[in-house]
This record gives sequence, structure tokens and C-alpha cells, in this order.
Amino acid sequence: MSTQTLEFAAEARQLLQLMVHSIYSNKDIFLRELISNASDALDKLRLEALVARDLNATTDDLHIQIEVDREARTLTVRDNGVGMSREEVISLIGTIAKSGTAEFLRMMKDKDGSAELIGQFGVGFYSTFMVADRVTLVTRHAADENGTRWESTGEGTYTVEDVEKPPQGTSVTLHLKAVDAEDGLHDYTEAWTLKGIVKRYSDFIAWPIKLDGETLNSMKALWARPKDEVEQEEYNELYKHVAHDWTDPLRTIHMKAEGTFEYESLLFIPRHAPFDLFMREGRQGVQLYVKRVFIMDHCEELMPEYLRFVRGVVDAADLSLNVSREILQKDRQIQLMRRRLVKKVVGTLEEMRDEAADDFKAFWDEFGRAMKEGLYSDTENRDALLDLALFPTTHGDEPTSLKAYVERMKPDQQDIYYIAGESRSSLHDSPHLEAFKAKGLEVLLLTDPIDEIWPNAVGVYQEKRLQSAARGAVDLGADEEKQEEREEQSKSFATLLSWLQTRLESNIKEARISSRLTTSPACLVSDANDPTPNLEKLMRAMGQEVPKFKRILELNPQHALVTKLRDAYEQRKDDPSLAEVAELLYGVAVLAEGGELEDPARFGRLLAEHLAAAV
Repeated sequence: MSTQTLEFAAEARQLLQLMVHSIYSNKDIFLRELISNASDALDKLRLEALVARDLNATTDDLHIQIEVDREARTLTVRDNGVGMSREEVISLIGTIAKSGTAEFLRMMKDKDGSAELIGQFGVGFYSTFMVADRVTLVTRHAADENGTRWESTGEGTYTVEDVEKPPQGTSVTLHLKAVDAEDGLHDYTEAWTLKGIVKRYSDFIAWPIKLDGETLNSMKALWARPKDEVEQEEYNELYKHVAHDWTDPLRTIHMKAEGTFEYESLLFIPRHAPFDLFMREGRQGVQLYVKRVFIMDHCEELMPEYLRFVRGVVDAADLSLNVSREILQKDRQIQLMRRRLVKKVVGTLEEMRDEAADDFKAFWDEFGRAMKEGLYSDTENRDALLDLALFPTTHGDEPTSLKAYVERMKPDQQDIYYIAGESRSSLHDSPHLEAFKAKGLEVLLLTDPIDEIWPNAVGVYQEKRLQSAARGAVDLGADEEKQEEREEQSKSFATLLSWLQTRLESNIKEARISSRLTTSPACLVSDANDPTPNLEKLMRAMGQEVPKFKRILELNPQHALVTKLRDAYEQRKDDPSLAEVAELLYGVAVLAEGGELEDPARFGRLLAEHLAAAV
């Protein structure tokens, strides 16, 4: 095939500009990215060679080579790993948001389910244009005879051409920009500069990194060293490698388990949530090693889904090197490791809460939505997770813990009240909370989708029942006089309630006097055992078939609209305009909670007509 000149995808051009001008303030990072990509390619080759017996690839002396030409001012990073085909080069470098590893996994999934690896070649590779005016890549896939040359100045186009029988693997040659100390551009042809960068960023890479015959990295597993021999900067760089992050972690957890089952682990709690935290295909889990041999990335069996943001390494001494995901799911030792790792992470979060409140608040802002999934799924650690959780509240602008809520409860208050919905502002102004506010009762304002699920699973906290302010009947501790008054009101409005229930039977299951309302005329509440509209919406979004549940219409017996409607109905039951008022009353209740009207045009027309008649 002749040489092709192709254009970068629009997203790739934008990323190139960000990479060069915005993302990395430290331009030395480009070498870490290239070495990380080369390390991934070597890992892939080793695993693919085990599966594809006819690969016919060279797996001896696998390493990463750095070469410089001071006169030509070029720097080359070369590996003898798995390499890429022409199609992969175009796909992985011409576009972004595609991972070489993801493509590799799709090819391997029917052969070896354990072959999960790091890999964001199409993103990290772009960092080369921070330091180079032109980049040349030559690659040959281990299964191919011929290779591909890719070249670009990073300004919108690139060329691709065939190459006859290049070495197995990939070489990336950077035609370096002029040295500019003010702009952070160092002399990357200087051996001491390259040695310092490798030592700082890539000392823990498992493959030899060579320059002029010298191996630059120790290849010593950081997690195997005693804690007092490891600097925090070393921890930080390992985190950046395994997490593909450029910020330091919020917390580092270094632990070693000895006894009948031995393992070492080095876990990190990130400072910021990854962009794919709530994506179905998002990365989760930690790296699994066995006796320092890399087995798989994103080992989901070692960490529950609600802790999917935790990154790091677990190195087991007693597992088989031939372990698969199916074996891991059933392995008793893996389950024991998982329990211990989870308790250690939760314990670290408890220490952060008690000793560094600002750090914990920042953590919860980033990861609280994921953590709350554990309230539903992790019964073993539920009590600890409940004590960690923070929630917005009507008490003030700052989130509160359940422990603090209970400490502020009124002397005669028996329940912990909450309301769930889509936004804090809409919940704070909800008519469901009017009586709670009037009595000075605090209500948790829950706005995450999981908040519709976990309270029912938890049920109680410190012997206090979790009670929705918008579901079922609520008892706000009315005295005997108030109860008698409500009974009288129910009798006084019985005829109207019966008529409304019949008139609005397609929308409501019951009409009753409210103990929630003080200023609004009406509101809708879900029956105690029925899902809320927000939960119905969530379940439908998840693909579940959910019937539409009718709700309960509650009326405020003190509101002029309600009392006038009662009086009017008693005087002229057959007046057709009263049925329209009933329809408007129901519509007002729907809108008050942020719901959607079935026929907004009809509601608007009826409202305009009745307003005109009242003027």
C-alpha cells in the first residue's frame, strides 16, 4: 500500500492542543508516558505468546531501549513488545478515546479472560508533541512480517506507509524542539537528564529500561519494600503510573499480610474522581500480581464495586500464575483478601474523617455517590459506611453525618426524616417539608439515584427508623388536641375527599387530609410500599418494566382553595367547572414537586380560563 496522508479526528486535534499547551505543566512527563506504553506492549506480548502458540514472536530479552542522537537532536524509545498493525496505528493514534488494550481484550476475550491490561496508548502518546516538532513511529506486530511507519508534526495531518521487515515491536523517534528552560524544555539528549526522569517516574517498571548499555530502573516492586524505606514521592509516582493520573493520591495504604495466606498490597485513594466513575464500561479494580509476576489489571474480584475508584497493586504469594477470573470468583483466599482490603480502606477513611476533616469532605464530594452504593450492597461493612456518609440537610449549608443528625434530634423525635429527589433546591422548597420546617424537624436532602434505594435496605440507624417525608403517612408527634382536630377535619372534608378520589381515579389511589402541609393547598405522596416517581424513572432508565403507581393526594384543610372547593361542591355538586378545579388542584400538586403534567396544554388552558373568570 502506498503512503497515505490522513487527517486527525477533530477530537484528536483538540487533544493535541490541550496536551501541548494545558494538560502537563511538567513536560518531562512525556518520557513516563512512552515508557508506560512500551511496558504495556511487553506485557501484552508475554500474555499473547502464552495464548497464541503460533505467534512465532521473539520473547527473549524483552526490554525498553532509549537511544539519543545529539547531532540530529533525536530521542528514540524502543520496545520489542507486541507491536501494532497498520489498522491499529490509524485507529489508536488517529482518534482518541480508544485504547489499544481495549482492542486487544476484545480479540483475546474468548481465549483468556485474565488478560486485562493497562493501556491508553492513543492518549499518552500525544504528550510527545510537547517536546517534539515531529514524531516518527515504526512498528511491527509480532504476528506480522512487515510493519508500518507513522509520522506527523501534530498540526492536523499524519502519514502512514508500509515498511519491510522492521524489528518486532515499536520505536518512537522524537525530533526534539530547541532547549527552552523558561518553557520547561530540557535537553533530552543528555544522559543525566534521561536517567533522572526514568528514576523519578519509572523506577518500578517491571522491564529493564536501558540507555547506552546501562539499566536505569531498579525494577524492584515498591510494595515489597519496608514502609520506612519508601519516600512519599515514590508512592506518588507509582500511583500516577497505575492510575494514569497526574495528581498525587489523597491517601496511600501500604500493608502486608502474613500467616497461612500471604500477600502485599499498595492501595491508593485518588484525589479526584475519574471521568468514567459512573460509566458502564469504566475501569475498576486493582492490579493483581503473583510473586511479582503481573497477572491482570482491574481485578474486580479484589474490590467491591462501590470502591471501584481505589487504585493500586495486590501481590499474592500463594495463587497460581494460571489464575483466571472464573477461578478468582470462587477462590476462598481471594474472598479473604477482599474482606481484609475493604476493611483497611474503610478504616483509612475513618481515620481521615477523624483526623483530617477537610480531606474527608473533599473525598466525599468526589466519591460519596459511589460510596453510598455500599450502603445497599455491603451488609458486612454497612454500619461503618453509615458512620462515614455525609448528606445535605435542611439544618444548614454543610452536609451532615447521621451521627450528628441523631445528636440534634428533638427529644420526642423517633425517626430520621429524609426526602429524595433530583436537586437540593427543589427538595428544600418541597411542600412535603412544610410541617417539618414548622416544627423545626431536620430532614436529609438526598439527590443521588442510589438514595432512592439504600434507605429501604438500611431501615434503621442507631435504633432510629429512616422515614421518607414524601412516602406513607408521617406522625410528627401531634398532641391529643391536634389529633382530635384532624379527625374533625377528615369528617368535615369527607364528601369532598370521596368525590376527588372518584373524579381523579385515573391518577390517584386515595385523597386524604394532610399532616405535612402548612402553606401549599395540596401535595402528592407515594404509598408506604410503593416506589416514588423518581425511583420509577430510575428503574425504567435501567431497562426495567415498571407499572405506573397511583399516588395519594393530600389536601391542606387550612388553605382557602381547599375550603372554598369543599363549600362550592356542597352547594353545587353538578357544576362542571368544579371538576376542572379538581384537575387544576391535582396539576398544582404535580408541579409543586417538580413532576411533569400529562397534558400541559390542557392545564394551561384551564388555568387561564379560571383566572380570567376570577379577575
